[in-house]
Amino acid sequence: MYVAVKGGEKAIRAAHALQEQKRRGDGRLPELSVEQIGDQLSLAVDRVMTEGGIADRELAALALKQASGDNVEAIFLLRAYRTTLPRLAVSEPINTAEMRLERRISAVYKDIPGGQLLGPTYDYTHRLLDFTLLANGEAPSVQQANGEAEPTPHVFSLLTQQGLAKTEEDRGTPPDDITRTPPVYPCSRSSRLQQLMRGDEGYLLALAYSTQRGYGRNHPFAGEIRSGYVQVEIVPEELGFSVNIGELLLTECEMVNGFVAPQEEPPHFTRGYGLTFGMSERKAMAMALVDRALQAPDYDEEIAGPAQDEEFVLAHADNVEAARLRLASEATALCRFPGRTGAAETPATGRTNVANPTDWL
Repeated sequence: MYVAVKGGEKAIRAAHALQEQKRRGDGRLPELSVEQIGDQLSLAVDRVMTEGGIADRELAALALKQASGDNVEAIFLLRAYRTTLPRLAVSEPINTAEMRLERRISAVYKDIPGGQLLGPTYDYTHRLLDFTLLANGEAPSVQQANGEAEPTPHVFSLLTQQGLAKTEEDRGTPPDDITRTPPVYPCSRSSRLQQLMRGDEGYLLALAYSTQRGYGRNHPFAGEIRSGYVQVEIVPEELGFSVNIGELLLTECEMVNGFVAPQEEPPHFTRGYGLTFGMSERKAMAMALVDRALQAPDYDEEIAGPAQDEEFVLAHADNVEAARLRLASEATALCRFPGRTGAAETPATGRTNVANPTDWL
């Protein structure tokens, strides 16, 4: 948004100062720290990291604080900051089978190798307001279980061993990078998954729900949802071998979908895949459902719903791109109401100098 007159510039500065005052709130109350946001509003931070494209809890919490809790604005801030960062290295593919688990559930098997782990969840709660939180914020004590961790192979690996699912193999082609090369439709699977990961959670959730109501051929079961910490490794050029540089908290979802029966292959179940930063389980599930819906052309399925239209889904998934609609509307409003925000009064004549509407866009 561009302002070509002094009156608009002053109005915008005043609006920013007012917004900063509203962000701080009542000065008699203690200010909310970035550390508190990162620890106590962790799910909001997880969403901002996922859709903002930076796995940094402190930066995501800072963006939420600066944006007064507006997720989309915080995602915009994080995306903008991301453009200033140098690319130092490219990590090795992460191995989610070796994840240090916080949560792991499956709806297709009751007993799975390594067991099911309920972990932290709002499932099975009564969804009643807990008024004790108004009086205190003490967390209940949690007992730590003792025991050695067992191997936890992916549930889909069990299905492939039984011939119920097809093994997915790496084709060896370098993945696309949508932050450097704009996607072109139809796009590759890597480009599609990147766009879905950065896509708006509510938008993907609505599309995923539409596939359950008949607008697309999708009859899923949660093959496996796992959350936990995975190691991130890079290979420095001067060393020539991988080095562990830290851990990431991720949530991975693989959906088991309706089976297909191609002529040259035995019938098998298909899958959808979702991956997010943090514990964004709802986003990972929606992503997996939409990913499978977008595979309709691969299985010669009829396009029967919006969630199966690749260009429609992916071109409108980004909430930062969608926010430009609001910016364009604000620019038009500033031009239509020059006396308040978009014009400067000329002392000699009392007239107003109004910017050309095309200067705003």
